[in-house]
Amino acid sequence: MSIHVVKQGESLYSISRRYDVSIDQIAAVNSLPANNLGRIVPGLALVIPLAEWAYTVQPGDSLYRIANRHGTTVARIIARNNIANPDRIQVGDSLVIPVRLYRVEAGDSLWSIAQRTDTSVDRIQALNNVQANRLQIGQRLLLPQPRKPITEVNAYSTELTEEGAQEIRELGNLLTYASPFAYVFNEQGKLNSINDEPLLRAIRETNTVPMMSITNFTASNPGTEVASTILGSPEKQQTLIQSIRDVARRKRYAGVNVDFENVAPADKENYNDFLRRLQEATANDDFFVSTAVAPKTSAEQKGVLYEAIDYPAHGEITDFVVLMTYEWGYRLGPPRAISPVDQIRRVLDYAVSVMPPEKLFLGFQIYARDWTLPFQKGDEAETFSVEEAVHRAIQYGVPIQYDEKAQSPYYRYRDEQGVEHEVWFEDARSAKAKFDLVTEYGLKGVSYWVLGYPFPENWELLDQMFRVRKK
Repeated sequence: MSIHVVKQGESLYSISRRYDVSIDQIAAVNSLPANNLGRIVPGLALVIPLAEWAYTVQPGDSLYRIANRHGTTVARIIARNNIANPDRIQVGDSLVIPVRLYRVEAGDSLWSIAQRTDTSVDRIQALNNVQANRLQIGQRLLLPQPRKPITEVNAYSTELTEEGAQEIRELGNLLTYASPFAYVFNEQGKLNSINDEPLLRAIRETNTVPMMSITNFTASNPGTEVASTILGSPEKQQTLIQSIRDVARRKRYAGVNVDFENVAPADKENYNDFLRRLQEATANDDFFVSTAVAPKTSAEQKGVLYEAIDYPAHGEITDFVVLMTYEWGYRLGPPRAISPVDQIRRVLDYAVSVMPPEKLFLGFQIYARDWTLPFQKGDEAETFSVEEAVHRAIQYGVPIQYDEKAQSPYYRYRDEQGVEHEVWFEDARSAKAKFDLVTEYGLKGVSYWVLGYPFPENWELLDQMFRVRKK
């Protein structure tokens, strides 16, 4: 894939020329305001979509040869051209080939192009039969597309509406699981009723696995006492387990994600016992059991979010675990990266030492936050979409900075009332950094919290980097 970081003096026109894609194509996969496409700011990271190359099938061609010649894949050609039978292409057939293109500019070298487009000099040379000292300004180069590993993707959704269902339909080809959030249980072990039918219809229409989500907390109740009451009573545990099975059967959920938060440290073993009972009770139901856990960096980590969460036990008992690797930049805390990669690495280093990496999902938040400065205790940051974060940077004409340690973009601006703000958000670079962690650590996949915040460049990048497993 290609990620282009805007430099001072660049325009969308010059960028579109460089990669041989239209301004409209770039705008469609990035968070650019449609009513003001002429304005971009330095530091803005753009995902460059694939260009399209018209090709006429020649004697001796096969889809494999055509794909290899253009640095793309057979699957992409088949999908773009709706080819029903790959063995029956005919000489003279017209195909549209999705390709990565780059137009040489003054000062370019094969090394600089390879660095900018995340490939190698050798691969560019092999694909284009070009020598390092023979580049010409305006020359078009084919760029190899990355080999895409298979991964799994989960997304939670709190939008239990037709609007939320439509988002599932739009993203369904990039989702393995989708999880309506959430069924909340009470001190008797009964689950509340939620209208998740719109989402469930969309989940099934897109051949996505419906994952039930249960939790003990609400916006007004941390859930510690509720969890303690349930976990301290084997009878109430069984009531909750039966409630889960009843809802799952009635609504045809394929599995459950257990998100117990703020569990008292004394209930650690009781929580493990509950998970064992749940797994045993559903063993014959063709039903998976998973958990969502706070981001721990050691077994000794103190605090109500961490002490009762037994990573080794969860890894042993459950089918998979979602690491909630976000919220360092808390809405009630001071401004900082919400999902800093340096902190995520600390969590992963501990997690993979006590749990199988192939059971782990990396949690990825896809929203932005805006803090007023100077921060004072009690202040609450505004939470909104990455799309809105980009729009604000453009609206106020401020350059976007990038924290290399956290692998996260941010900027400051002063509003119409003279109040200074600091915004932390995600972009193509930070998304790629997290995707690279999934590959580096051999994780099961990535889990998004939460749908409802537009971040189009993330989905384009995910599609370019991975093949998402569908079950």
